[in-house]
Order: sequence, then C-alpha cells, then structure tokens
Amino acid sequence: MCPPDKTAEALEILRAHAGTAHLIVHRGAAVEPEGDLVEADIAREAADEIVDALCGLDLDHTGGITLEALDTALSDAADNAEEAAPGEAADAVVWQELLGRTGEESRLNVTFLAFLTIACLLAAVGVLTDSSVTIVGAMVVGPEFGPLAALAVGLVLRHRQLIRQAAAALAVGFPLAMVVTLGGTLLVHATDVFGEKAFQLQQHNEVDFVFSVGAPSLVVAMLAGAAGMLAMTSAKSAALVGVFISVTTVPAAGYAVVAAVAGEWSRCLQSVGQLLVNLLGIVAAAAIVLMVRWNGQRSPAGMRPLSRG
Repeated sequence: MCPPDKTAEALEILRAHAGTAHLIVHRGAAVEPEGDLVEADIAREAADEIVDALCGLDLDHTGGITLEALDTALSDAADNAEEAAPGEAADAVVWQELLGRTGEESRLNVTFLAFLTIACLLAAVGVLTDSSVTIVGAMVVGPEFGPLAALAVGLVLRHRQLIRQAAAALAVGFPLAMVVTLGGTLLVHATDVFGEKAFQLQQHNEVDFVFSVGAPSLVVAMLAGAAGMLAMTSAKSAALVGVFISVTTVPAAGYAVVAAVAGEWSRCLQSVGQLLVNLLGIVAAAAIVLMVRWNGQRSPAGMRPLSRG
C-alpha cells in the first residue's frame, strides 16, 4: 500500500528495475491507511534491492510492503524479468524476509515450549527404550533450530533485539523442557513402566552416539548449521529436514536427564557437553555462512525492529 503522494516514486522504482513484471496500480483502493494499491511480480534475486528502495520512501511506515512467494508464472514478461535480474533465484537472499522469519521462529511462546518439551520427552523415551528411531523423531520435532538461526542472524546483522529474543528462547526453553522431562523420568523410574533394564544405560548400545561428544560432534554440528542457514536464505528449504536429524541437541538434553536419574553422572556431563558443542557449532557455522553471503548488501541500521505480536 502506498500513499498517493508516493505512488509515482514507487512506480518509478519498480519500472526502473529489470527484475519487475506485471505492474498493476489500483488507485484509491487502500482504505486503512488510505492510498493506492501497487502490485508487481518481481524476480527473487531482485527482491532485496527493490524492497530496500521502497523502504527508502518510508513505505514500511506510511503504507505497507508485503512479500509473497510466487511458485509459477506463465508469462513472457515474467521470463524476461527472471533472465534480466542479476544472479540466480536460489542464491538470492531477501534480508528483510530472513529477519522476519527468524524473528517469528525464535519467539518464546507456549507453542515453542510445548514442542521443545515434547521433543525432550521423546528423546528420554528413546534413551530408556534404546530406540534410535525414537531419537530421530525427537530430532525432527525439536524447534530449536529457529532460535539458533536467529542468534546467528542477530550476530551478523548486529540486531540486538533478535539476539536477546533468541537467547531468551534457548535459555528458558531447554531448562524448562529438561525439568519437565526430569519429572517424567522420575515417574517412570518409580513405577517401573519400561522395565528394570530401562535405566541400565551401559546396555543401551543403539543410542550411545547421543552422549559421545568429540571432534566429530562439532564437525557435524557445523555442517548442519551451514546447511540450515543455506536452506533458510535460499529457495531450498526442503533441506531443513536433513538438518533437524543431523544434530544432537534435544537428544543430548533428554539423555542428560535420564543419565542423572540413573546415577550415570559421567554420561550426564558428556551429554551436557554434547548439547553445548552442538549449540555453539550450529550458531558459528550459520553465522559464517551469513557473513559470506552478506557482502555489505545492507546497512544493519536499515533493518526493521521485530514485531512484538
């Protein structure tokens, strides 16, 4: 949406960019705030530059800028815009989109805490039953990559609000999930639901990888962090599933709780170490990927504050 006095300038920006197609103007269509509705199909690789220019007109304050993914466009004009825009669509980073996405996924709320707690409980069940399949399920359910990615984005963009939000989600989420898991594990221990061998961790060979911390753990965490950030900054988001089942964050938290109840303090400490190594490795690698892709495209001061909704 665009105030009438800014419509001409907005149209000039859109017309001037080779990555724009199908430009439409609805005069007076906007009611609140009042103004014109301007629509255009733009190539992904041109989106960041165009959004930056429109924000330069203060349209994000006096009107509104909405981005929606367009899966298919059958048009010569769209094909020409795609070809004329510099770079490849899969390689393009839309920084405002990335900031909004990571800001949303790193918000500390009931849904995030519920998913993290359920994932930690699943991990504990996987340890007690010596089931690597259940451990993988816990990896997929865990929502922790969102705050980790947000932390990396915040560090690279020097966005303090995003850093605080992501750090709060992790600092509150993991301890709370582990406390709830501790209660559940103590209940299982008292009622002997899973049998007498459930807490004999030295006989659980299928899940030994969870607490085995070392150099390979850091390598896997960094590779997963790099792949995850590449997926979030490109059009290859399907790769995120592979990231979720590559890192041992939630399983390590669950294993630490079970090991503590079983009196296996060495394994408990190793699991905590595994958790920390994975968290740090993911954030470090994700930040490195962002720094490589940054290339000074945008001043950090140009980033909007996060929505508090």
